[in-house]
Amino acid sequence: MFLDNRQVAMDSALEAMADSIDYFQDNLERLRPALRDTLKPHYEARATSMHELQELSRKHLNLLPRDADVERDDYMWLWSRLKSFVGNESQVVIGELLEQERVLMQALSTLFTHPLPEPMEPVIEECWKGCRALIRELYRLQKQGPKP
Repeated sequence: MFLDNRQVAMDSALEAMADSIDYFQDNLERLRPALRDTLKPHYEARATSMHELQELSRKHLNLLPRDADVERDDYMWLWSRLKSFVGNESQVVIGELLEQERVLMQALSTLFTHPLPEPMEPVIEECWKGCRALIRELYRLQKQGPKP
């Protein structure tokens, strides 16, 4: 079964959300506890929104969720670990988290160009706001620089 453009846009947004959550969870131990505690509520809210969007996508777009790209995840993890040898580990992870947010913002932007069922609009807008808030927080943490 082929997906229409709207389904593809939603699938891309859901995949970007899942990838960002997975990356954060996979790299928790690399973050200082204070950073972990600061970022965790953002990703918990994202997980809730993602599950809600998955349900709405099933109901309104006949879209079934699919698994994340495991090979891509492995590559990202390895590349990030290599960068940590020449930089502060927490700062490397923050930079990678920012890149995940850029990908998600692009996917959400594309999604907004399609007509969507009315019940989905507020959830997608909340995802957009959450992404913007997380970007602001990540930049703030990046500016603070490394701490022991």
